[in-house]
Amino acid sequence: MKRFSPHHRRIGVTMLVTLLLAPVILPAQSSAPPVSAPAAAPEPTPAADPAAAPAPATPPASSLAQLSPLASLPDWNELAAYAGTLSREEFESALTEVFLPDSPFPSPWVVGPDGVEIQTGQSQPASLKIPFLQRGQTATPPKRYWKTAAELPPLKDETQPLTDIHIAIDPGHIGGGYGVMEERRLSFAPGEAIQEGDLTLLTAQVLEQRLKALGAYVTLVRKTAAPVTERRPIDFLLTARNLLSANGFPNPTESYAGLQGDIRMLTVQWQSEKLFYRVAEIHSRADHLNQEIRPDLALCLHFNAEAWGDSADPQYSDKNHLHLMINGCYSLNEIATQDIRFEMMRRIFSKAYQEELALVQPLARSLAITTRLPPYVYTTPNARRVTADSYVYARNLLANRLYQCPVIYFEPYVMNHRETYQRLLRGHWIGRTLIGDQLQTSAIEDYVEGIVRGLTEYYRSQRPSA
Repeated sequence: MKRFSPHHRRIGVTMLVTLLLAPVILPAQSSAPPVSAPAAAPEPTPAADPAAAPAPATPPASSLAQLSPLASLPDWNELAAYAGTLSREEFESALTEVFLPDSPFPSPWVVGPDGVEIQTGQSQPASLKIPFLQRGQTATPPKRYWKTAAELPPLKDETQPLTDIHIAIDPGHIGGGYGVMEERRLSFAPGEAIQEGDLTLLTAQVLEQRLKALGAYVTLVRKTAAPVTERRPIDFLLTARNLLSANGFPNPTESYAGLQGDIRMLTVQWQSEKLFYRVAEIHSRADHLNQEIRPDLALCLHFNAEAWGDSADPQYSDKNHLHLMINGCYSLNEIATQDIRFEMMRRIFSKAYQEELALVQPLARSLAITTRLPPYVYTTPNARRVTADSYVYARNLLANRLYQCPVIYFEPYVMNHRETYQRLLRGHWIGRTLIGDQLQTSAIEDYVEGIVRGLTEYYRSQRPSA
């Protein structure tokens, strides 16, 4: 697993934490708050070769009650509104092509000719059946707050192809005074630094103006270098201690001061900080987006990085790449987690994945042209190719799962690539400027231009004609 030491790639968490901090499973209907897996270990290790042993029986209901960190108990009855939305063929296609890898292991649902019956993990209801759309029936419109391109009013002005579209831009991470805590600050010389949270906010601000000029209504999920959540790491100290204790560390070290390497992850401080900026912050953004913004599309802006070693003496990487993600590729452990299973089903039946699949391809094509970057190649099982485009992957991330509208997640550039670092250090500009002995375009401008071109191409071609 690649890591920043102590900065960790978002590709996954270290094997140490994955193996040691397994979820503690308690019935969700218990009077005590459900105990969840530590924030540091959302992704399981690959399962052993299933051919080596027969597939186990369907997990008992109690094992399907666990919740992910800080998650609320889902109301499974909400999914009843999706009766008659999808055919069996559409549902099974979504599972096999986007959401689940091939596996002989049983899933916590049963697909029949007339519907899918899902185990909830709760006592009431213990299961929920969602009827499929049958041949000859009229499809029930999905229950959702967003519109597809085909559902927009006809385009009246070719120079304003994004009219009537509400786009949310989510600048990834926080930046500002939180960059070091987030492990997203990079400096190769005294007096200079870049932070992913600051770069995404600047990119979002430039992109906002371009999209508005094309007629879009645009809302930034985060408008400053400050958290959306009102909670802070101190609010999660008790939760962090309880999680560590429940997973075999009854007397955890409080602070990671003076510690190096993976042992930092087993401290109360490290876990409480992750619960703050990696979990609580995304939950707060999701609440803001789903309850107040309610956009037709969310664009999650990020910058990537390769292992750079000690943050006090970082190393450049010769790699530079691009990829885009939609929601999908759920692991067996994830679908056994109650809230994740619920959210996956909601994404399938709302047909958010269909809009994502259609939209991500022109965006990937245009960004490949404007950034001139090669595609990133995943070598881990937590992502899968879902189109013929080598730049596009499905991956189950907290933001692209909790945001209920279609979500496109962007990961261009390697921040510790020598040339990219220098371009990002200079911020945003139009045209070319001299960096070293070469005239260079702004990496942020190329990022924005690629998104604008892709969105313009998609909505011009897919929305109704006047």
